Amino acid sequence: MSGILDHLSLGFGVAFSPLNLLVAAIGSFFGTIVGVLPGLGPINGVAMLIPIAFAMNLPPETALILLAAVYVGAEYGGRITSILINVPGEAASVMTTLDGYPLARQGLGSVALSLSAWASFVGSTVAFIGILVFAPILASWALAFGPPEYFVLMVFAFCCLTGLLGNQPTKGVLAAMIGLAISTVGVDSNSGVYRFTFDHPNLADGIDFVVVVISLFAISEMLQMLENVAGGMSVKVPKSGRKLFNMQELRFTWPTVMRSALTGAGMGVLPGAGASVASAVAYANEKRLIEQRDPKNAKFGQGDMRGLAAPEAANNASATGSFIPMLTLGVPGSGTTAVMMGALTLYNITPGPVLFETQPALVWGLIASLFIANVMLLVMNIPMVRVFASILSIPPWLLVPGIVSVSMIGVYAINATTFDLLMVSGLGLVGYFLRKASVPLAPLVLGVVLGNLMEQNLRRALSMSDGDVSILFHSSVSITFWVLTALVIALPITFRRIAKRRARQHEAANDSQA
Repeated sequence: MSGILDHLSLGFGVAFSPLNLLVAAIGSFFGTIVGVLPGLGPINGVAMLIPIAFAMNLPPETALILLAAVYVGAEYGGRITSILINVPGEAASVMTTLDGYPLARQGLGSVALSLSAWASFVGSTVAFIGILVFAPILASWALAFGPPEYFVLMVFAFCCLTGLLGNQPTKGVLAAMIGLAISTVGVDSNSGVYRFTFDHPNLADGIDFVVVVISLFAISEMLQMLENVAGGMSVKVPKSGRKLFNMQELRFTWPTVMRSALTGAGMGVLPGAGASVASAVAYANEKRLIEQRDPKNAKFGQGDMRGLAAPEAANNASATGSFIPMLTLGVPGSGTTAVMMGALTLYNITPGPVLFETQPALVWGLIASLFIANVMLLVMNIPMVRVFASILSIPPWLLVPGIVSVSMIGVYAINATTFDLLMVSGLGLVGYFLRKASVPLAPLVLGVVLGNLMEQNLRRALSMSDGDVSILFHSSVSITFWVLTALVIALPITFRRIAKRRARQHEAANDSQA
């Protein structure tokens, strides 16, 4: 315990210097803006600031604090447009749209924003405590994950998607298959074969995730909004008299926030899993758990506050937890921390176990600044919820072209090609028709996210074993996830059968009494 307090004292001593506090505040604000703008995301935000930080000759710890603040700020900012206009600011905010947007349409936009900010803060705080206490243990656990274990983890994540399929599982599976198909477009990294590119050079690198998200959410949502306006069915959002969530809502969502925060922190330790996977698993698990415990009050997908709190707590916990493998193993825990590792190399600093011995001020200063940045973000975001919620009062004739313009700029900024603009328009039309057919979009997006990771790790695992599939069942980690996968599939079926049996017994008892 005394060692942890000594580390905290050193870290906060570094983080509370005037320059580092100023840098953390600037990074938090800039990160929030980056998260709000569709198409940017934390990776681009961090990448944009690296040359600026290096050109300003900032000390290594100050530069890293700036980039870390941008990272966690982007995770906060992504929820704003997800809740208000159903447009995820970045990949990890996709799950937030499922219940955040319905809450906004019910006049609870301000409440949803404040609750999501609180859930994000708690998630980051849980991961911060985990870094302090369990970093060495968790890092050694993450080291046990190789390609076979990651493949089984992806299988487990896909099975968790069954909680997102709703009442029409066939359509949900179809959506997931479409997402997997999209993830296979482009040059195969192992063989160099062009797959499903139709001899078009712009498809050689595949279809960018930002293009998929913007088209399926932003463009299709705008088309649906225009259809409603043209048909005289414009949805009027009722005004909310409340700015913040109340204590009853806090108690209602607290168990979900804590469970999801622990899930996100654990997923963040796994290199490459990312906040998008953590938010999907946390949401699916909460949906399944609550619908089994309290099916009458579970309204996931219709504006359940627990469905909003779960992904927000998980994605911020995952973002903070992803610093563990970067600092302790020298392995990036996410795409953004991979970019941050590149920033460290500019200062001739190599992340890894030795870093705690050679650069303790940098390591513990960064860890302390993560907590400070999250406090700053909570203080920034809570007073601004009414301002953010005012977006809902903008008339459609102004809101639609504004969102489409920002979305198109974000898409064009990826590769600076007009092909991406045509692609996002075409996929947006596809997304519109999928919405009309009541096909859930969340499984499709997650199929795109997980498909490439799943394929690559399977192929690496089979290369290690010369094609022997038994390698997927060798380690204790793999076996554990196979067991969890079987439980995820079997338990809902078992519970449904038990519920039906009890319902029949109850009906029979009522008939006998009558």
